[in-house]
Amino acid sequence: MSAQPDATDAVDPAAPAPALGWTTDALLGPAFEAAPLGEATIVRAVFRPARPRAAILHVHGYNDYFFQDHLARAVVAAGYAFYAVDLRRAGRSLRPGDVPHFATSLRELAEDIDAAARTVRELEPGTPLVVHAHSTGGLTTSMWAHTRRDAPDRAPDLIVLDSPFLNLHAAGLLRVVNAGVVEVLGRTRPMAVLSTSPSMYATYQLRANGGRWDFDTTLKRPEGVPARAGWLRAVVRAQARLARGLDIACPVLVATSAASGPDSPDNPLLDAQDTILDVQLIEARAKRLGDRVDQLVVEGGVHDLTLSADGPRTAYLEGMLSWVATHLGATDDAW
Repeated sequence: MSAQPDATDAVDPAAPAPALGWTTDALLGPAFEAAPLGEATIVRAVFRPARPRAAILHVHGYNDYFFQDHLARAVVAAGYAFYAVDLRRAGRSLRPGDVPHFATSLRELAEDIDAAARTVRELEPGTPLVVHAHSTGGLTTSMWAHTRRDAPDRAPDLIVLDSPFLNLHAAGLLRVVNAGVVEVLGRTRPMAVLSTSPSMYATYQLRANGGRWDFDTTLKRPEGVPARAGWLRAVVRAQARLARGLDIACPVLVATSAASGPDSPDNPLLDAQDTILDVQLIEARAKRLGDRVDQLVVEGGVHDLTLSADGPRTAYLEGMLSWVATHLGATDDAW
């Protein structure tokens, strides 16, 4: 199988950030503003420190979008400006006729991350940039950061990966289709559905079902989003490149739950495990990201650690923000 990198080709570093038209965010209300950013959408918290120690940019995962206002509030309370990006064909960026989350190359999504990062740099001049990325967003962010390793003015200063999708085996998808089939179908029938199933994880999280979170079920779907051949091929190719070793220049924190389990309503630990990915496989693959990788393990955490129960969620937020503060120590001295 070909393993050419899909998200490691550099994005045009000379492309200027577009002028933004901020409006009150329709999903989260007046505490947030949103603006189109090419095919993506950038969101920012209106509430912010007078002199932020850094700017934190959140990147969502598959079957996801930014709705975690509590993450923004924790980030701002710790002294940082908060931004998020809804990638193309996801969340606020989903257009009529779009196939949700579909891409045939992670390079497409990396372009959105690059545009968002460039925009945050321009809005927060001289301020360190931290990228906080979840699941598939974590994989794409890793590939993007690798392409920026020789461009310090364009690269993130720190990366936090919340349960990143670093290994296809971690999702169990290769028990459904093998990598060779993915490669062939991804090229010849990119829209073919290779796997589809409801997300018990998303179903359980929803407040209407007894969970603790409110979100738009047309943008984060309890019934799940089918994995199509073109998208899965893009993921396989990026993960194959990662397996050979990346060279991310900045420090990286890889955070996971302490345990994985089945995404089943019969799992009594559905709200205390990562039921989407295998955390041991993530931890093993994390060593291939670069030379400056730390790990944070959260007992009782779920796949998106920011959506965990109160205790694990607090442990994650405190742990990752402490790590950020420690690694920004030299910058903190300037304030």
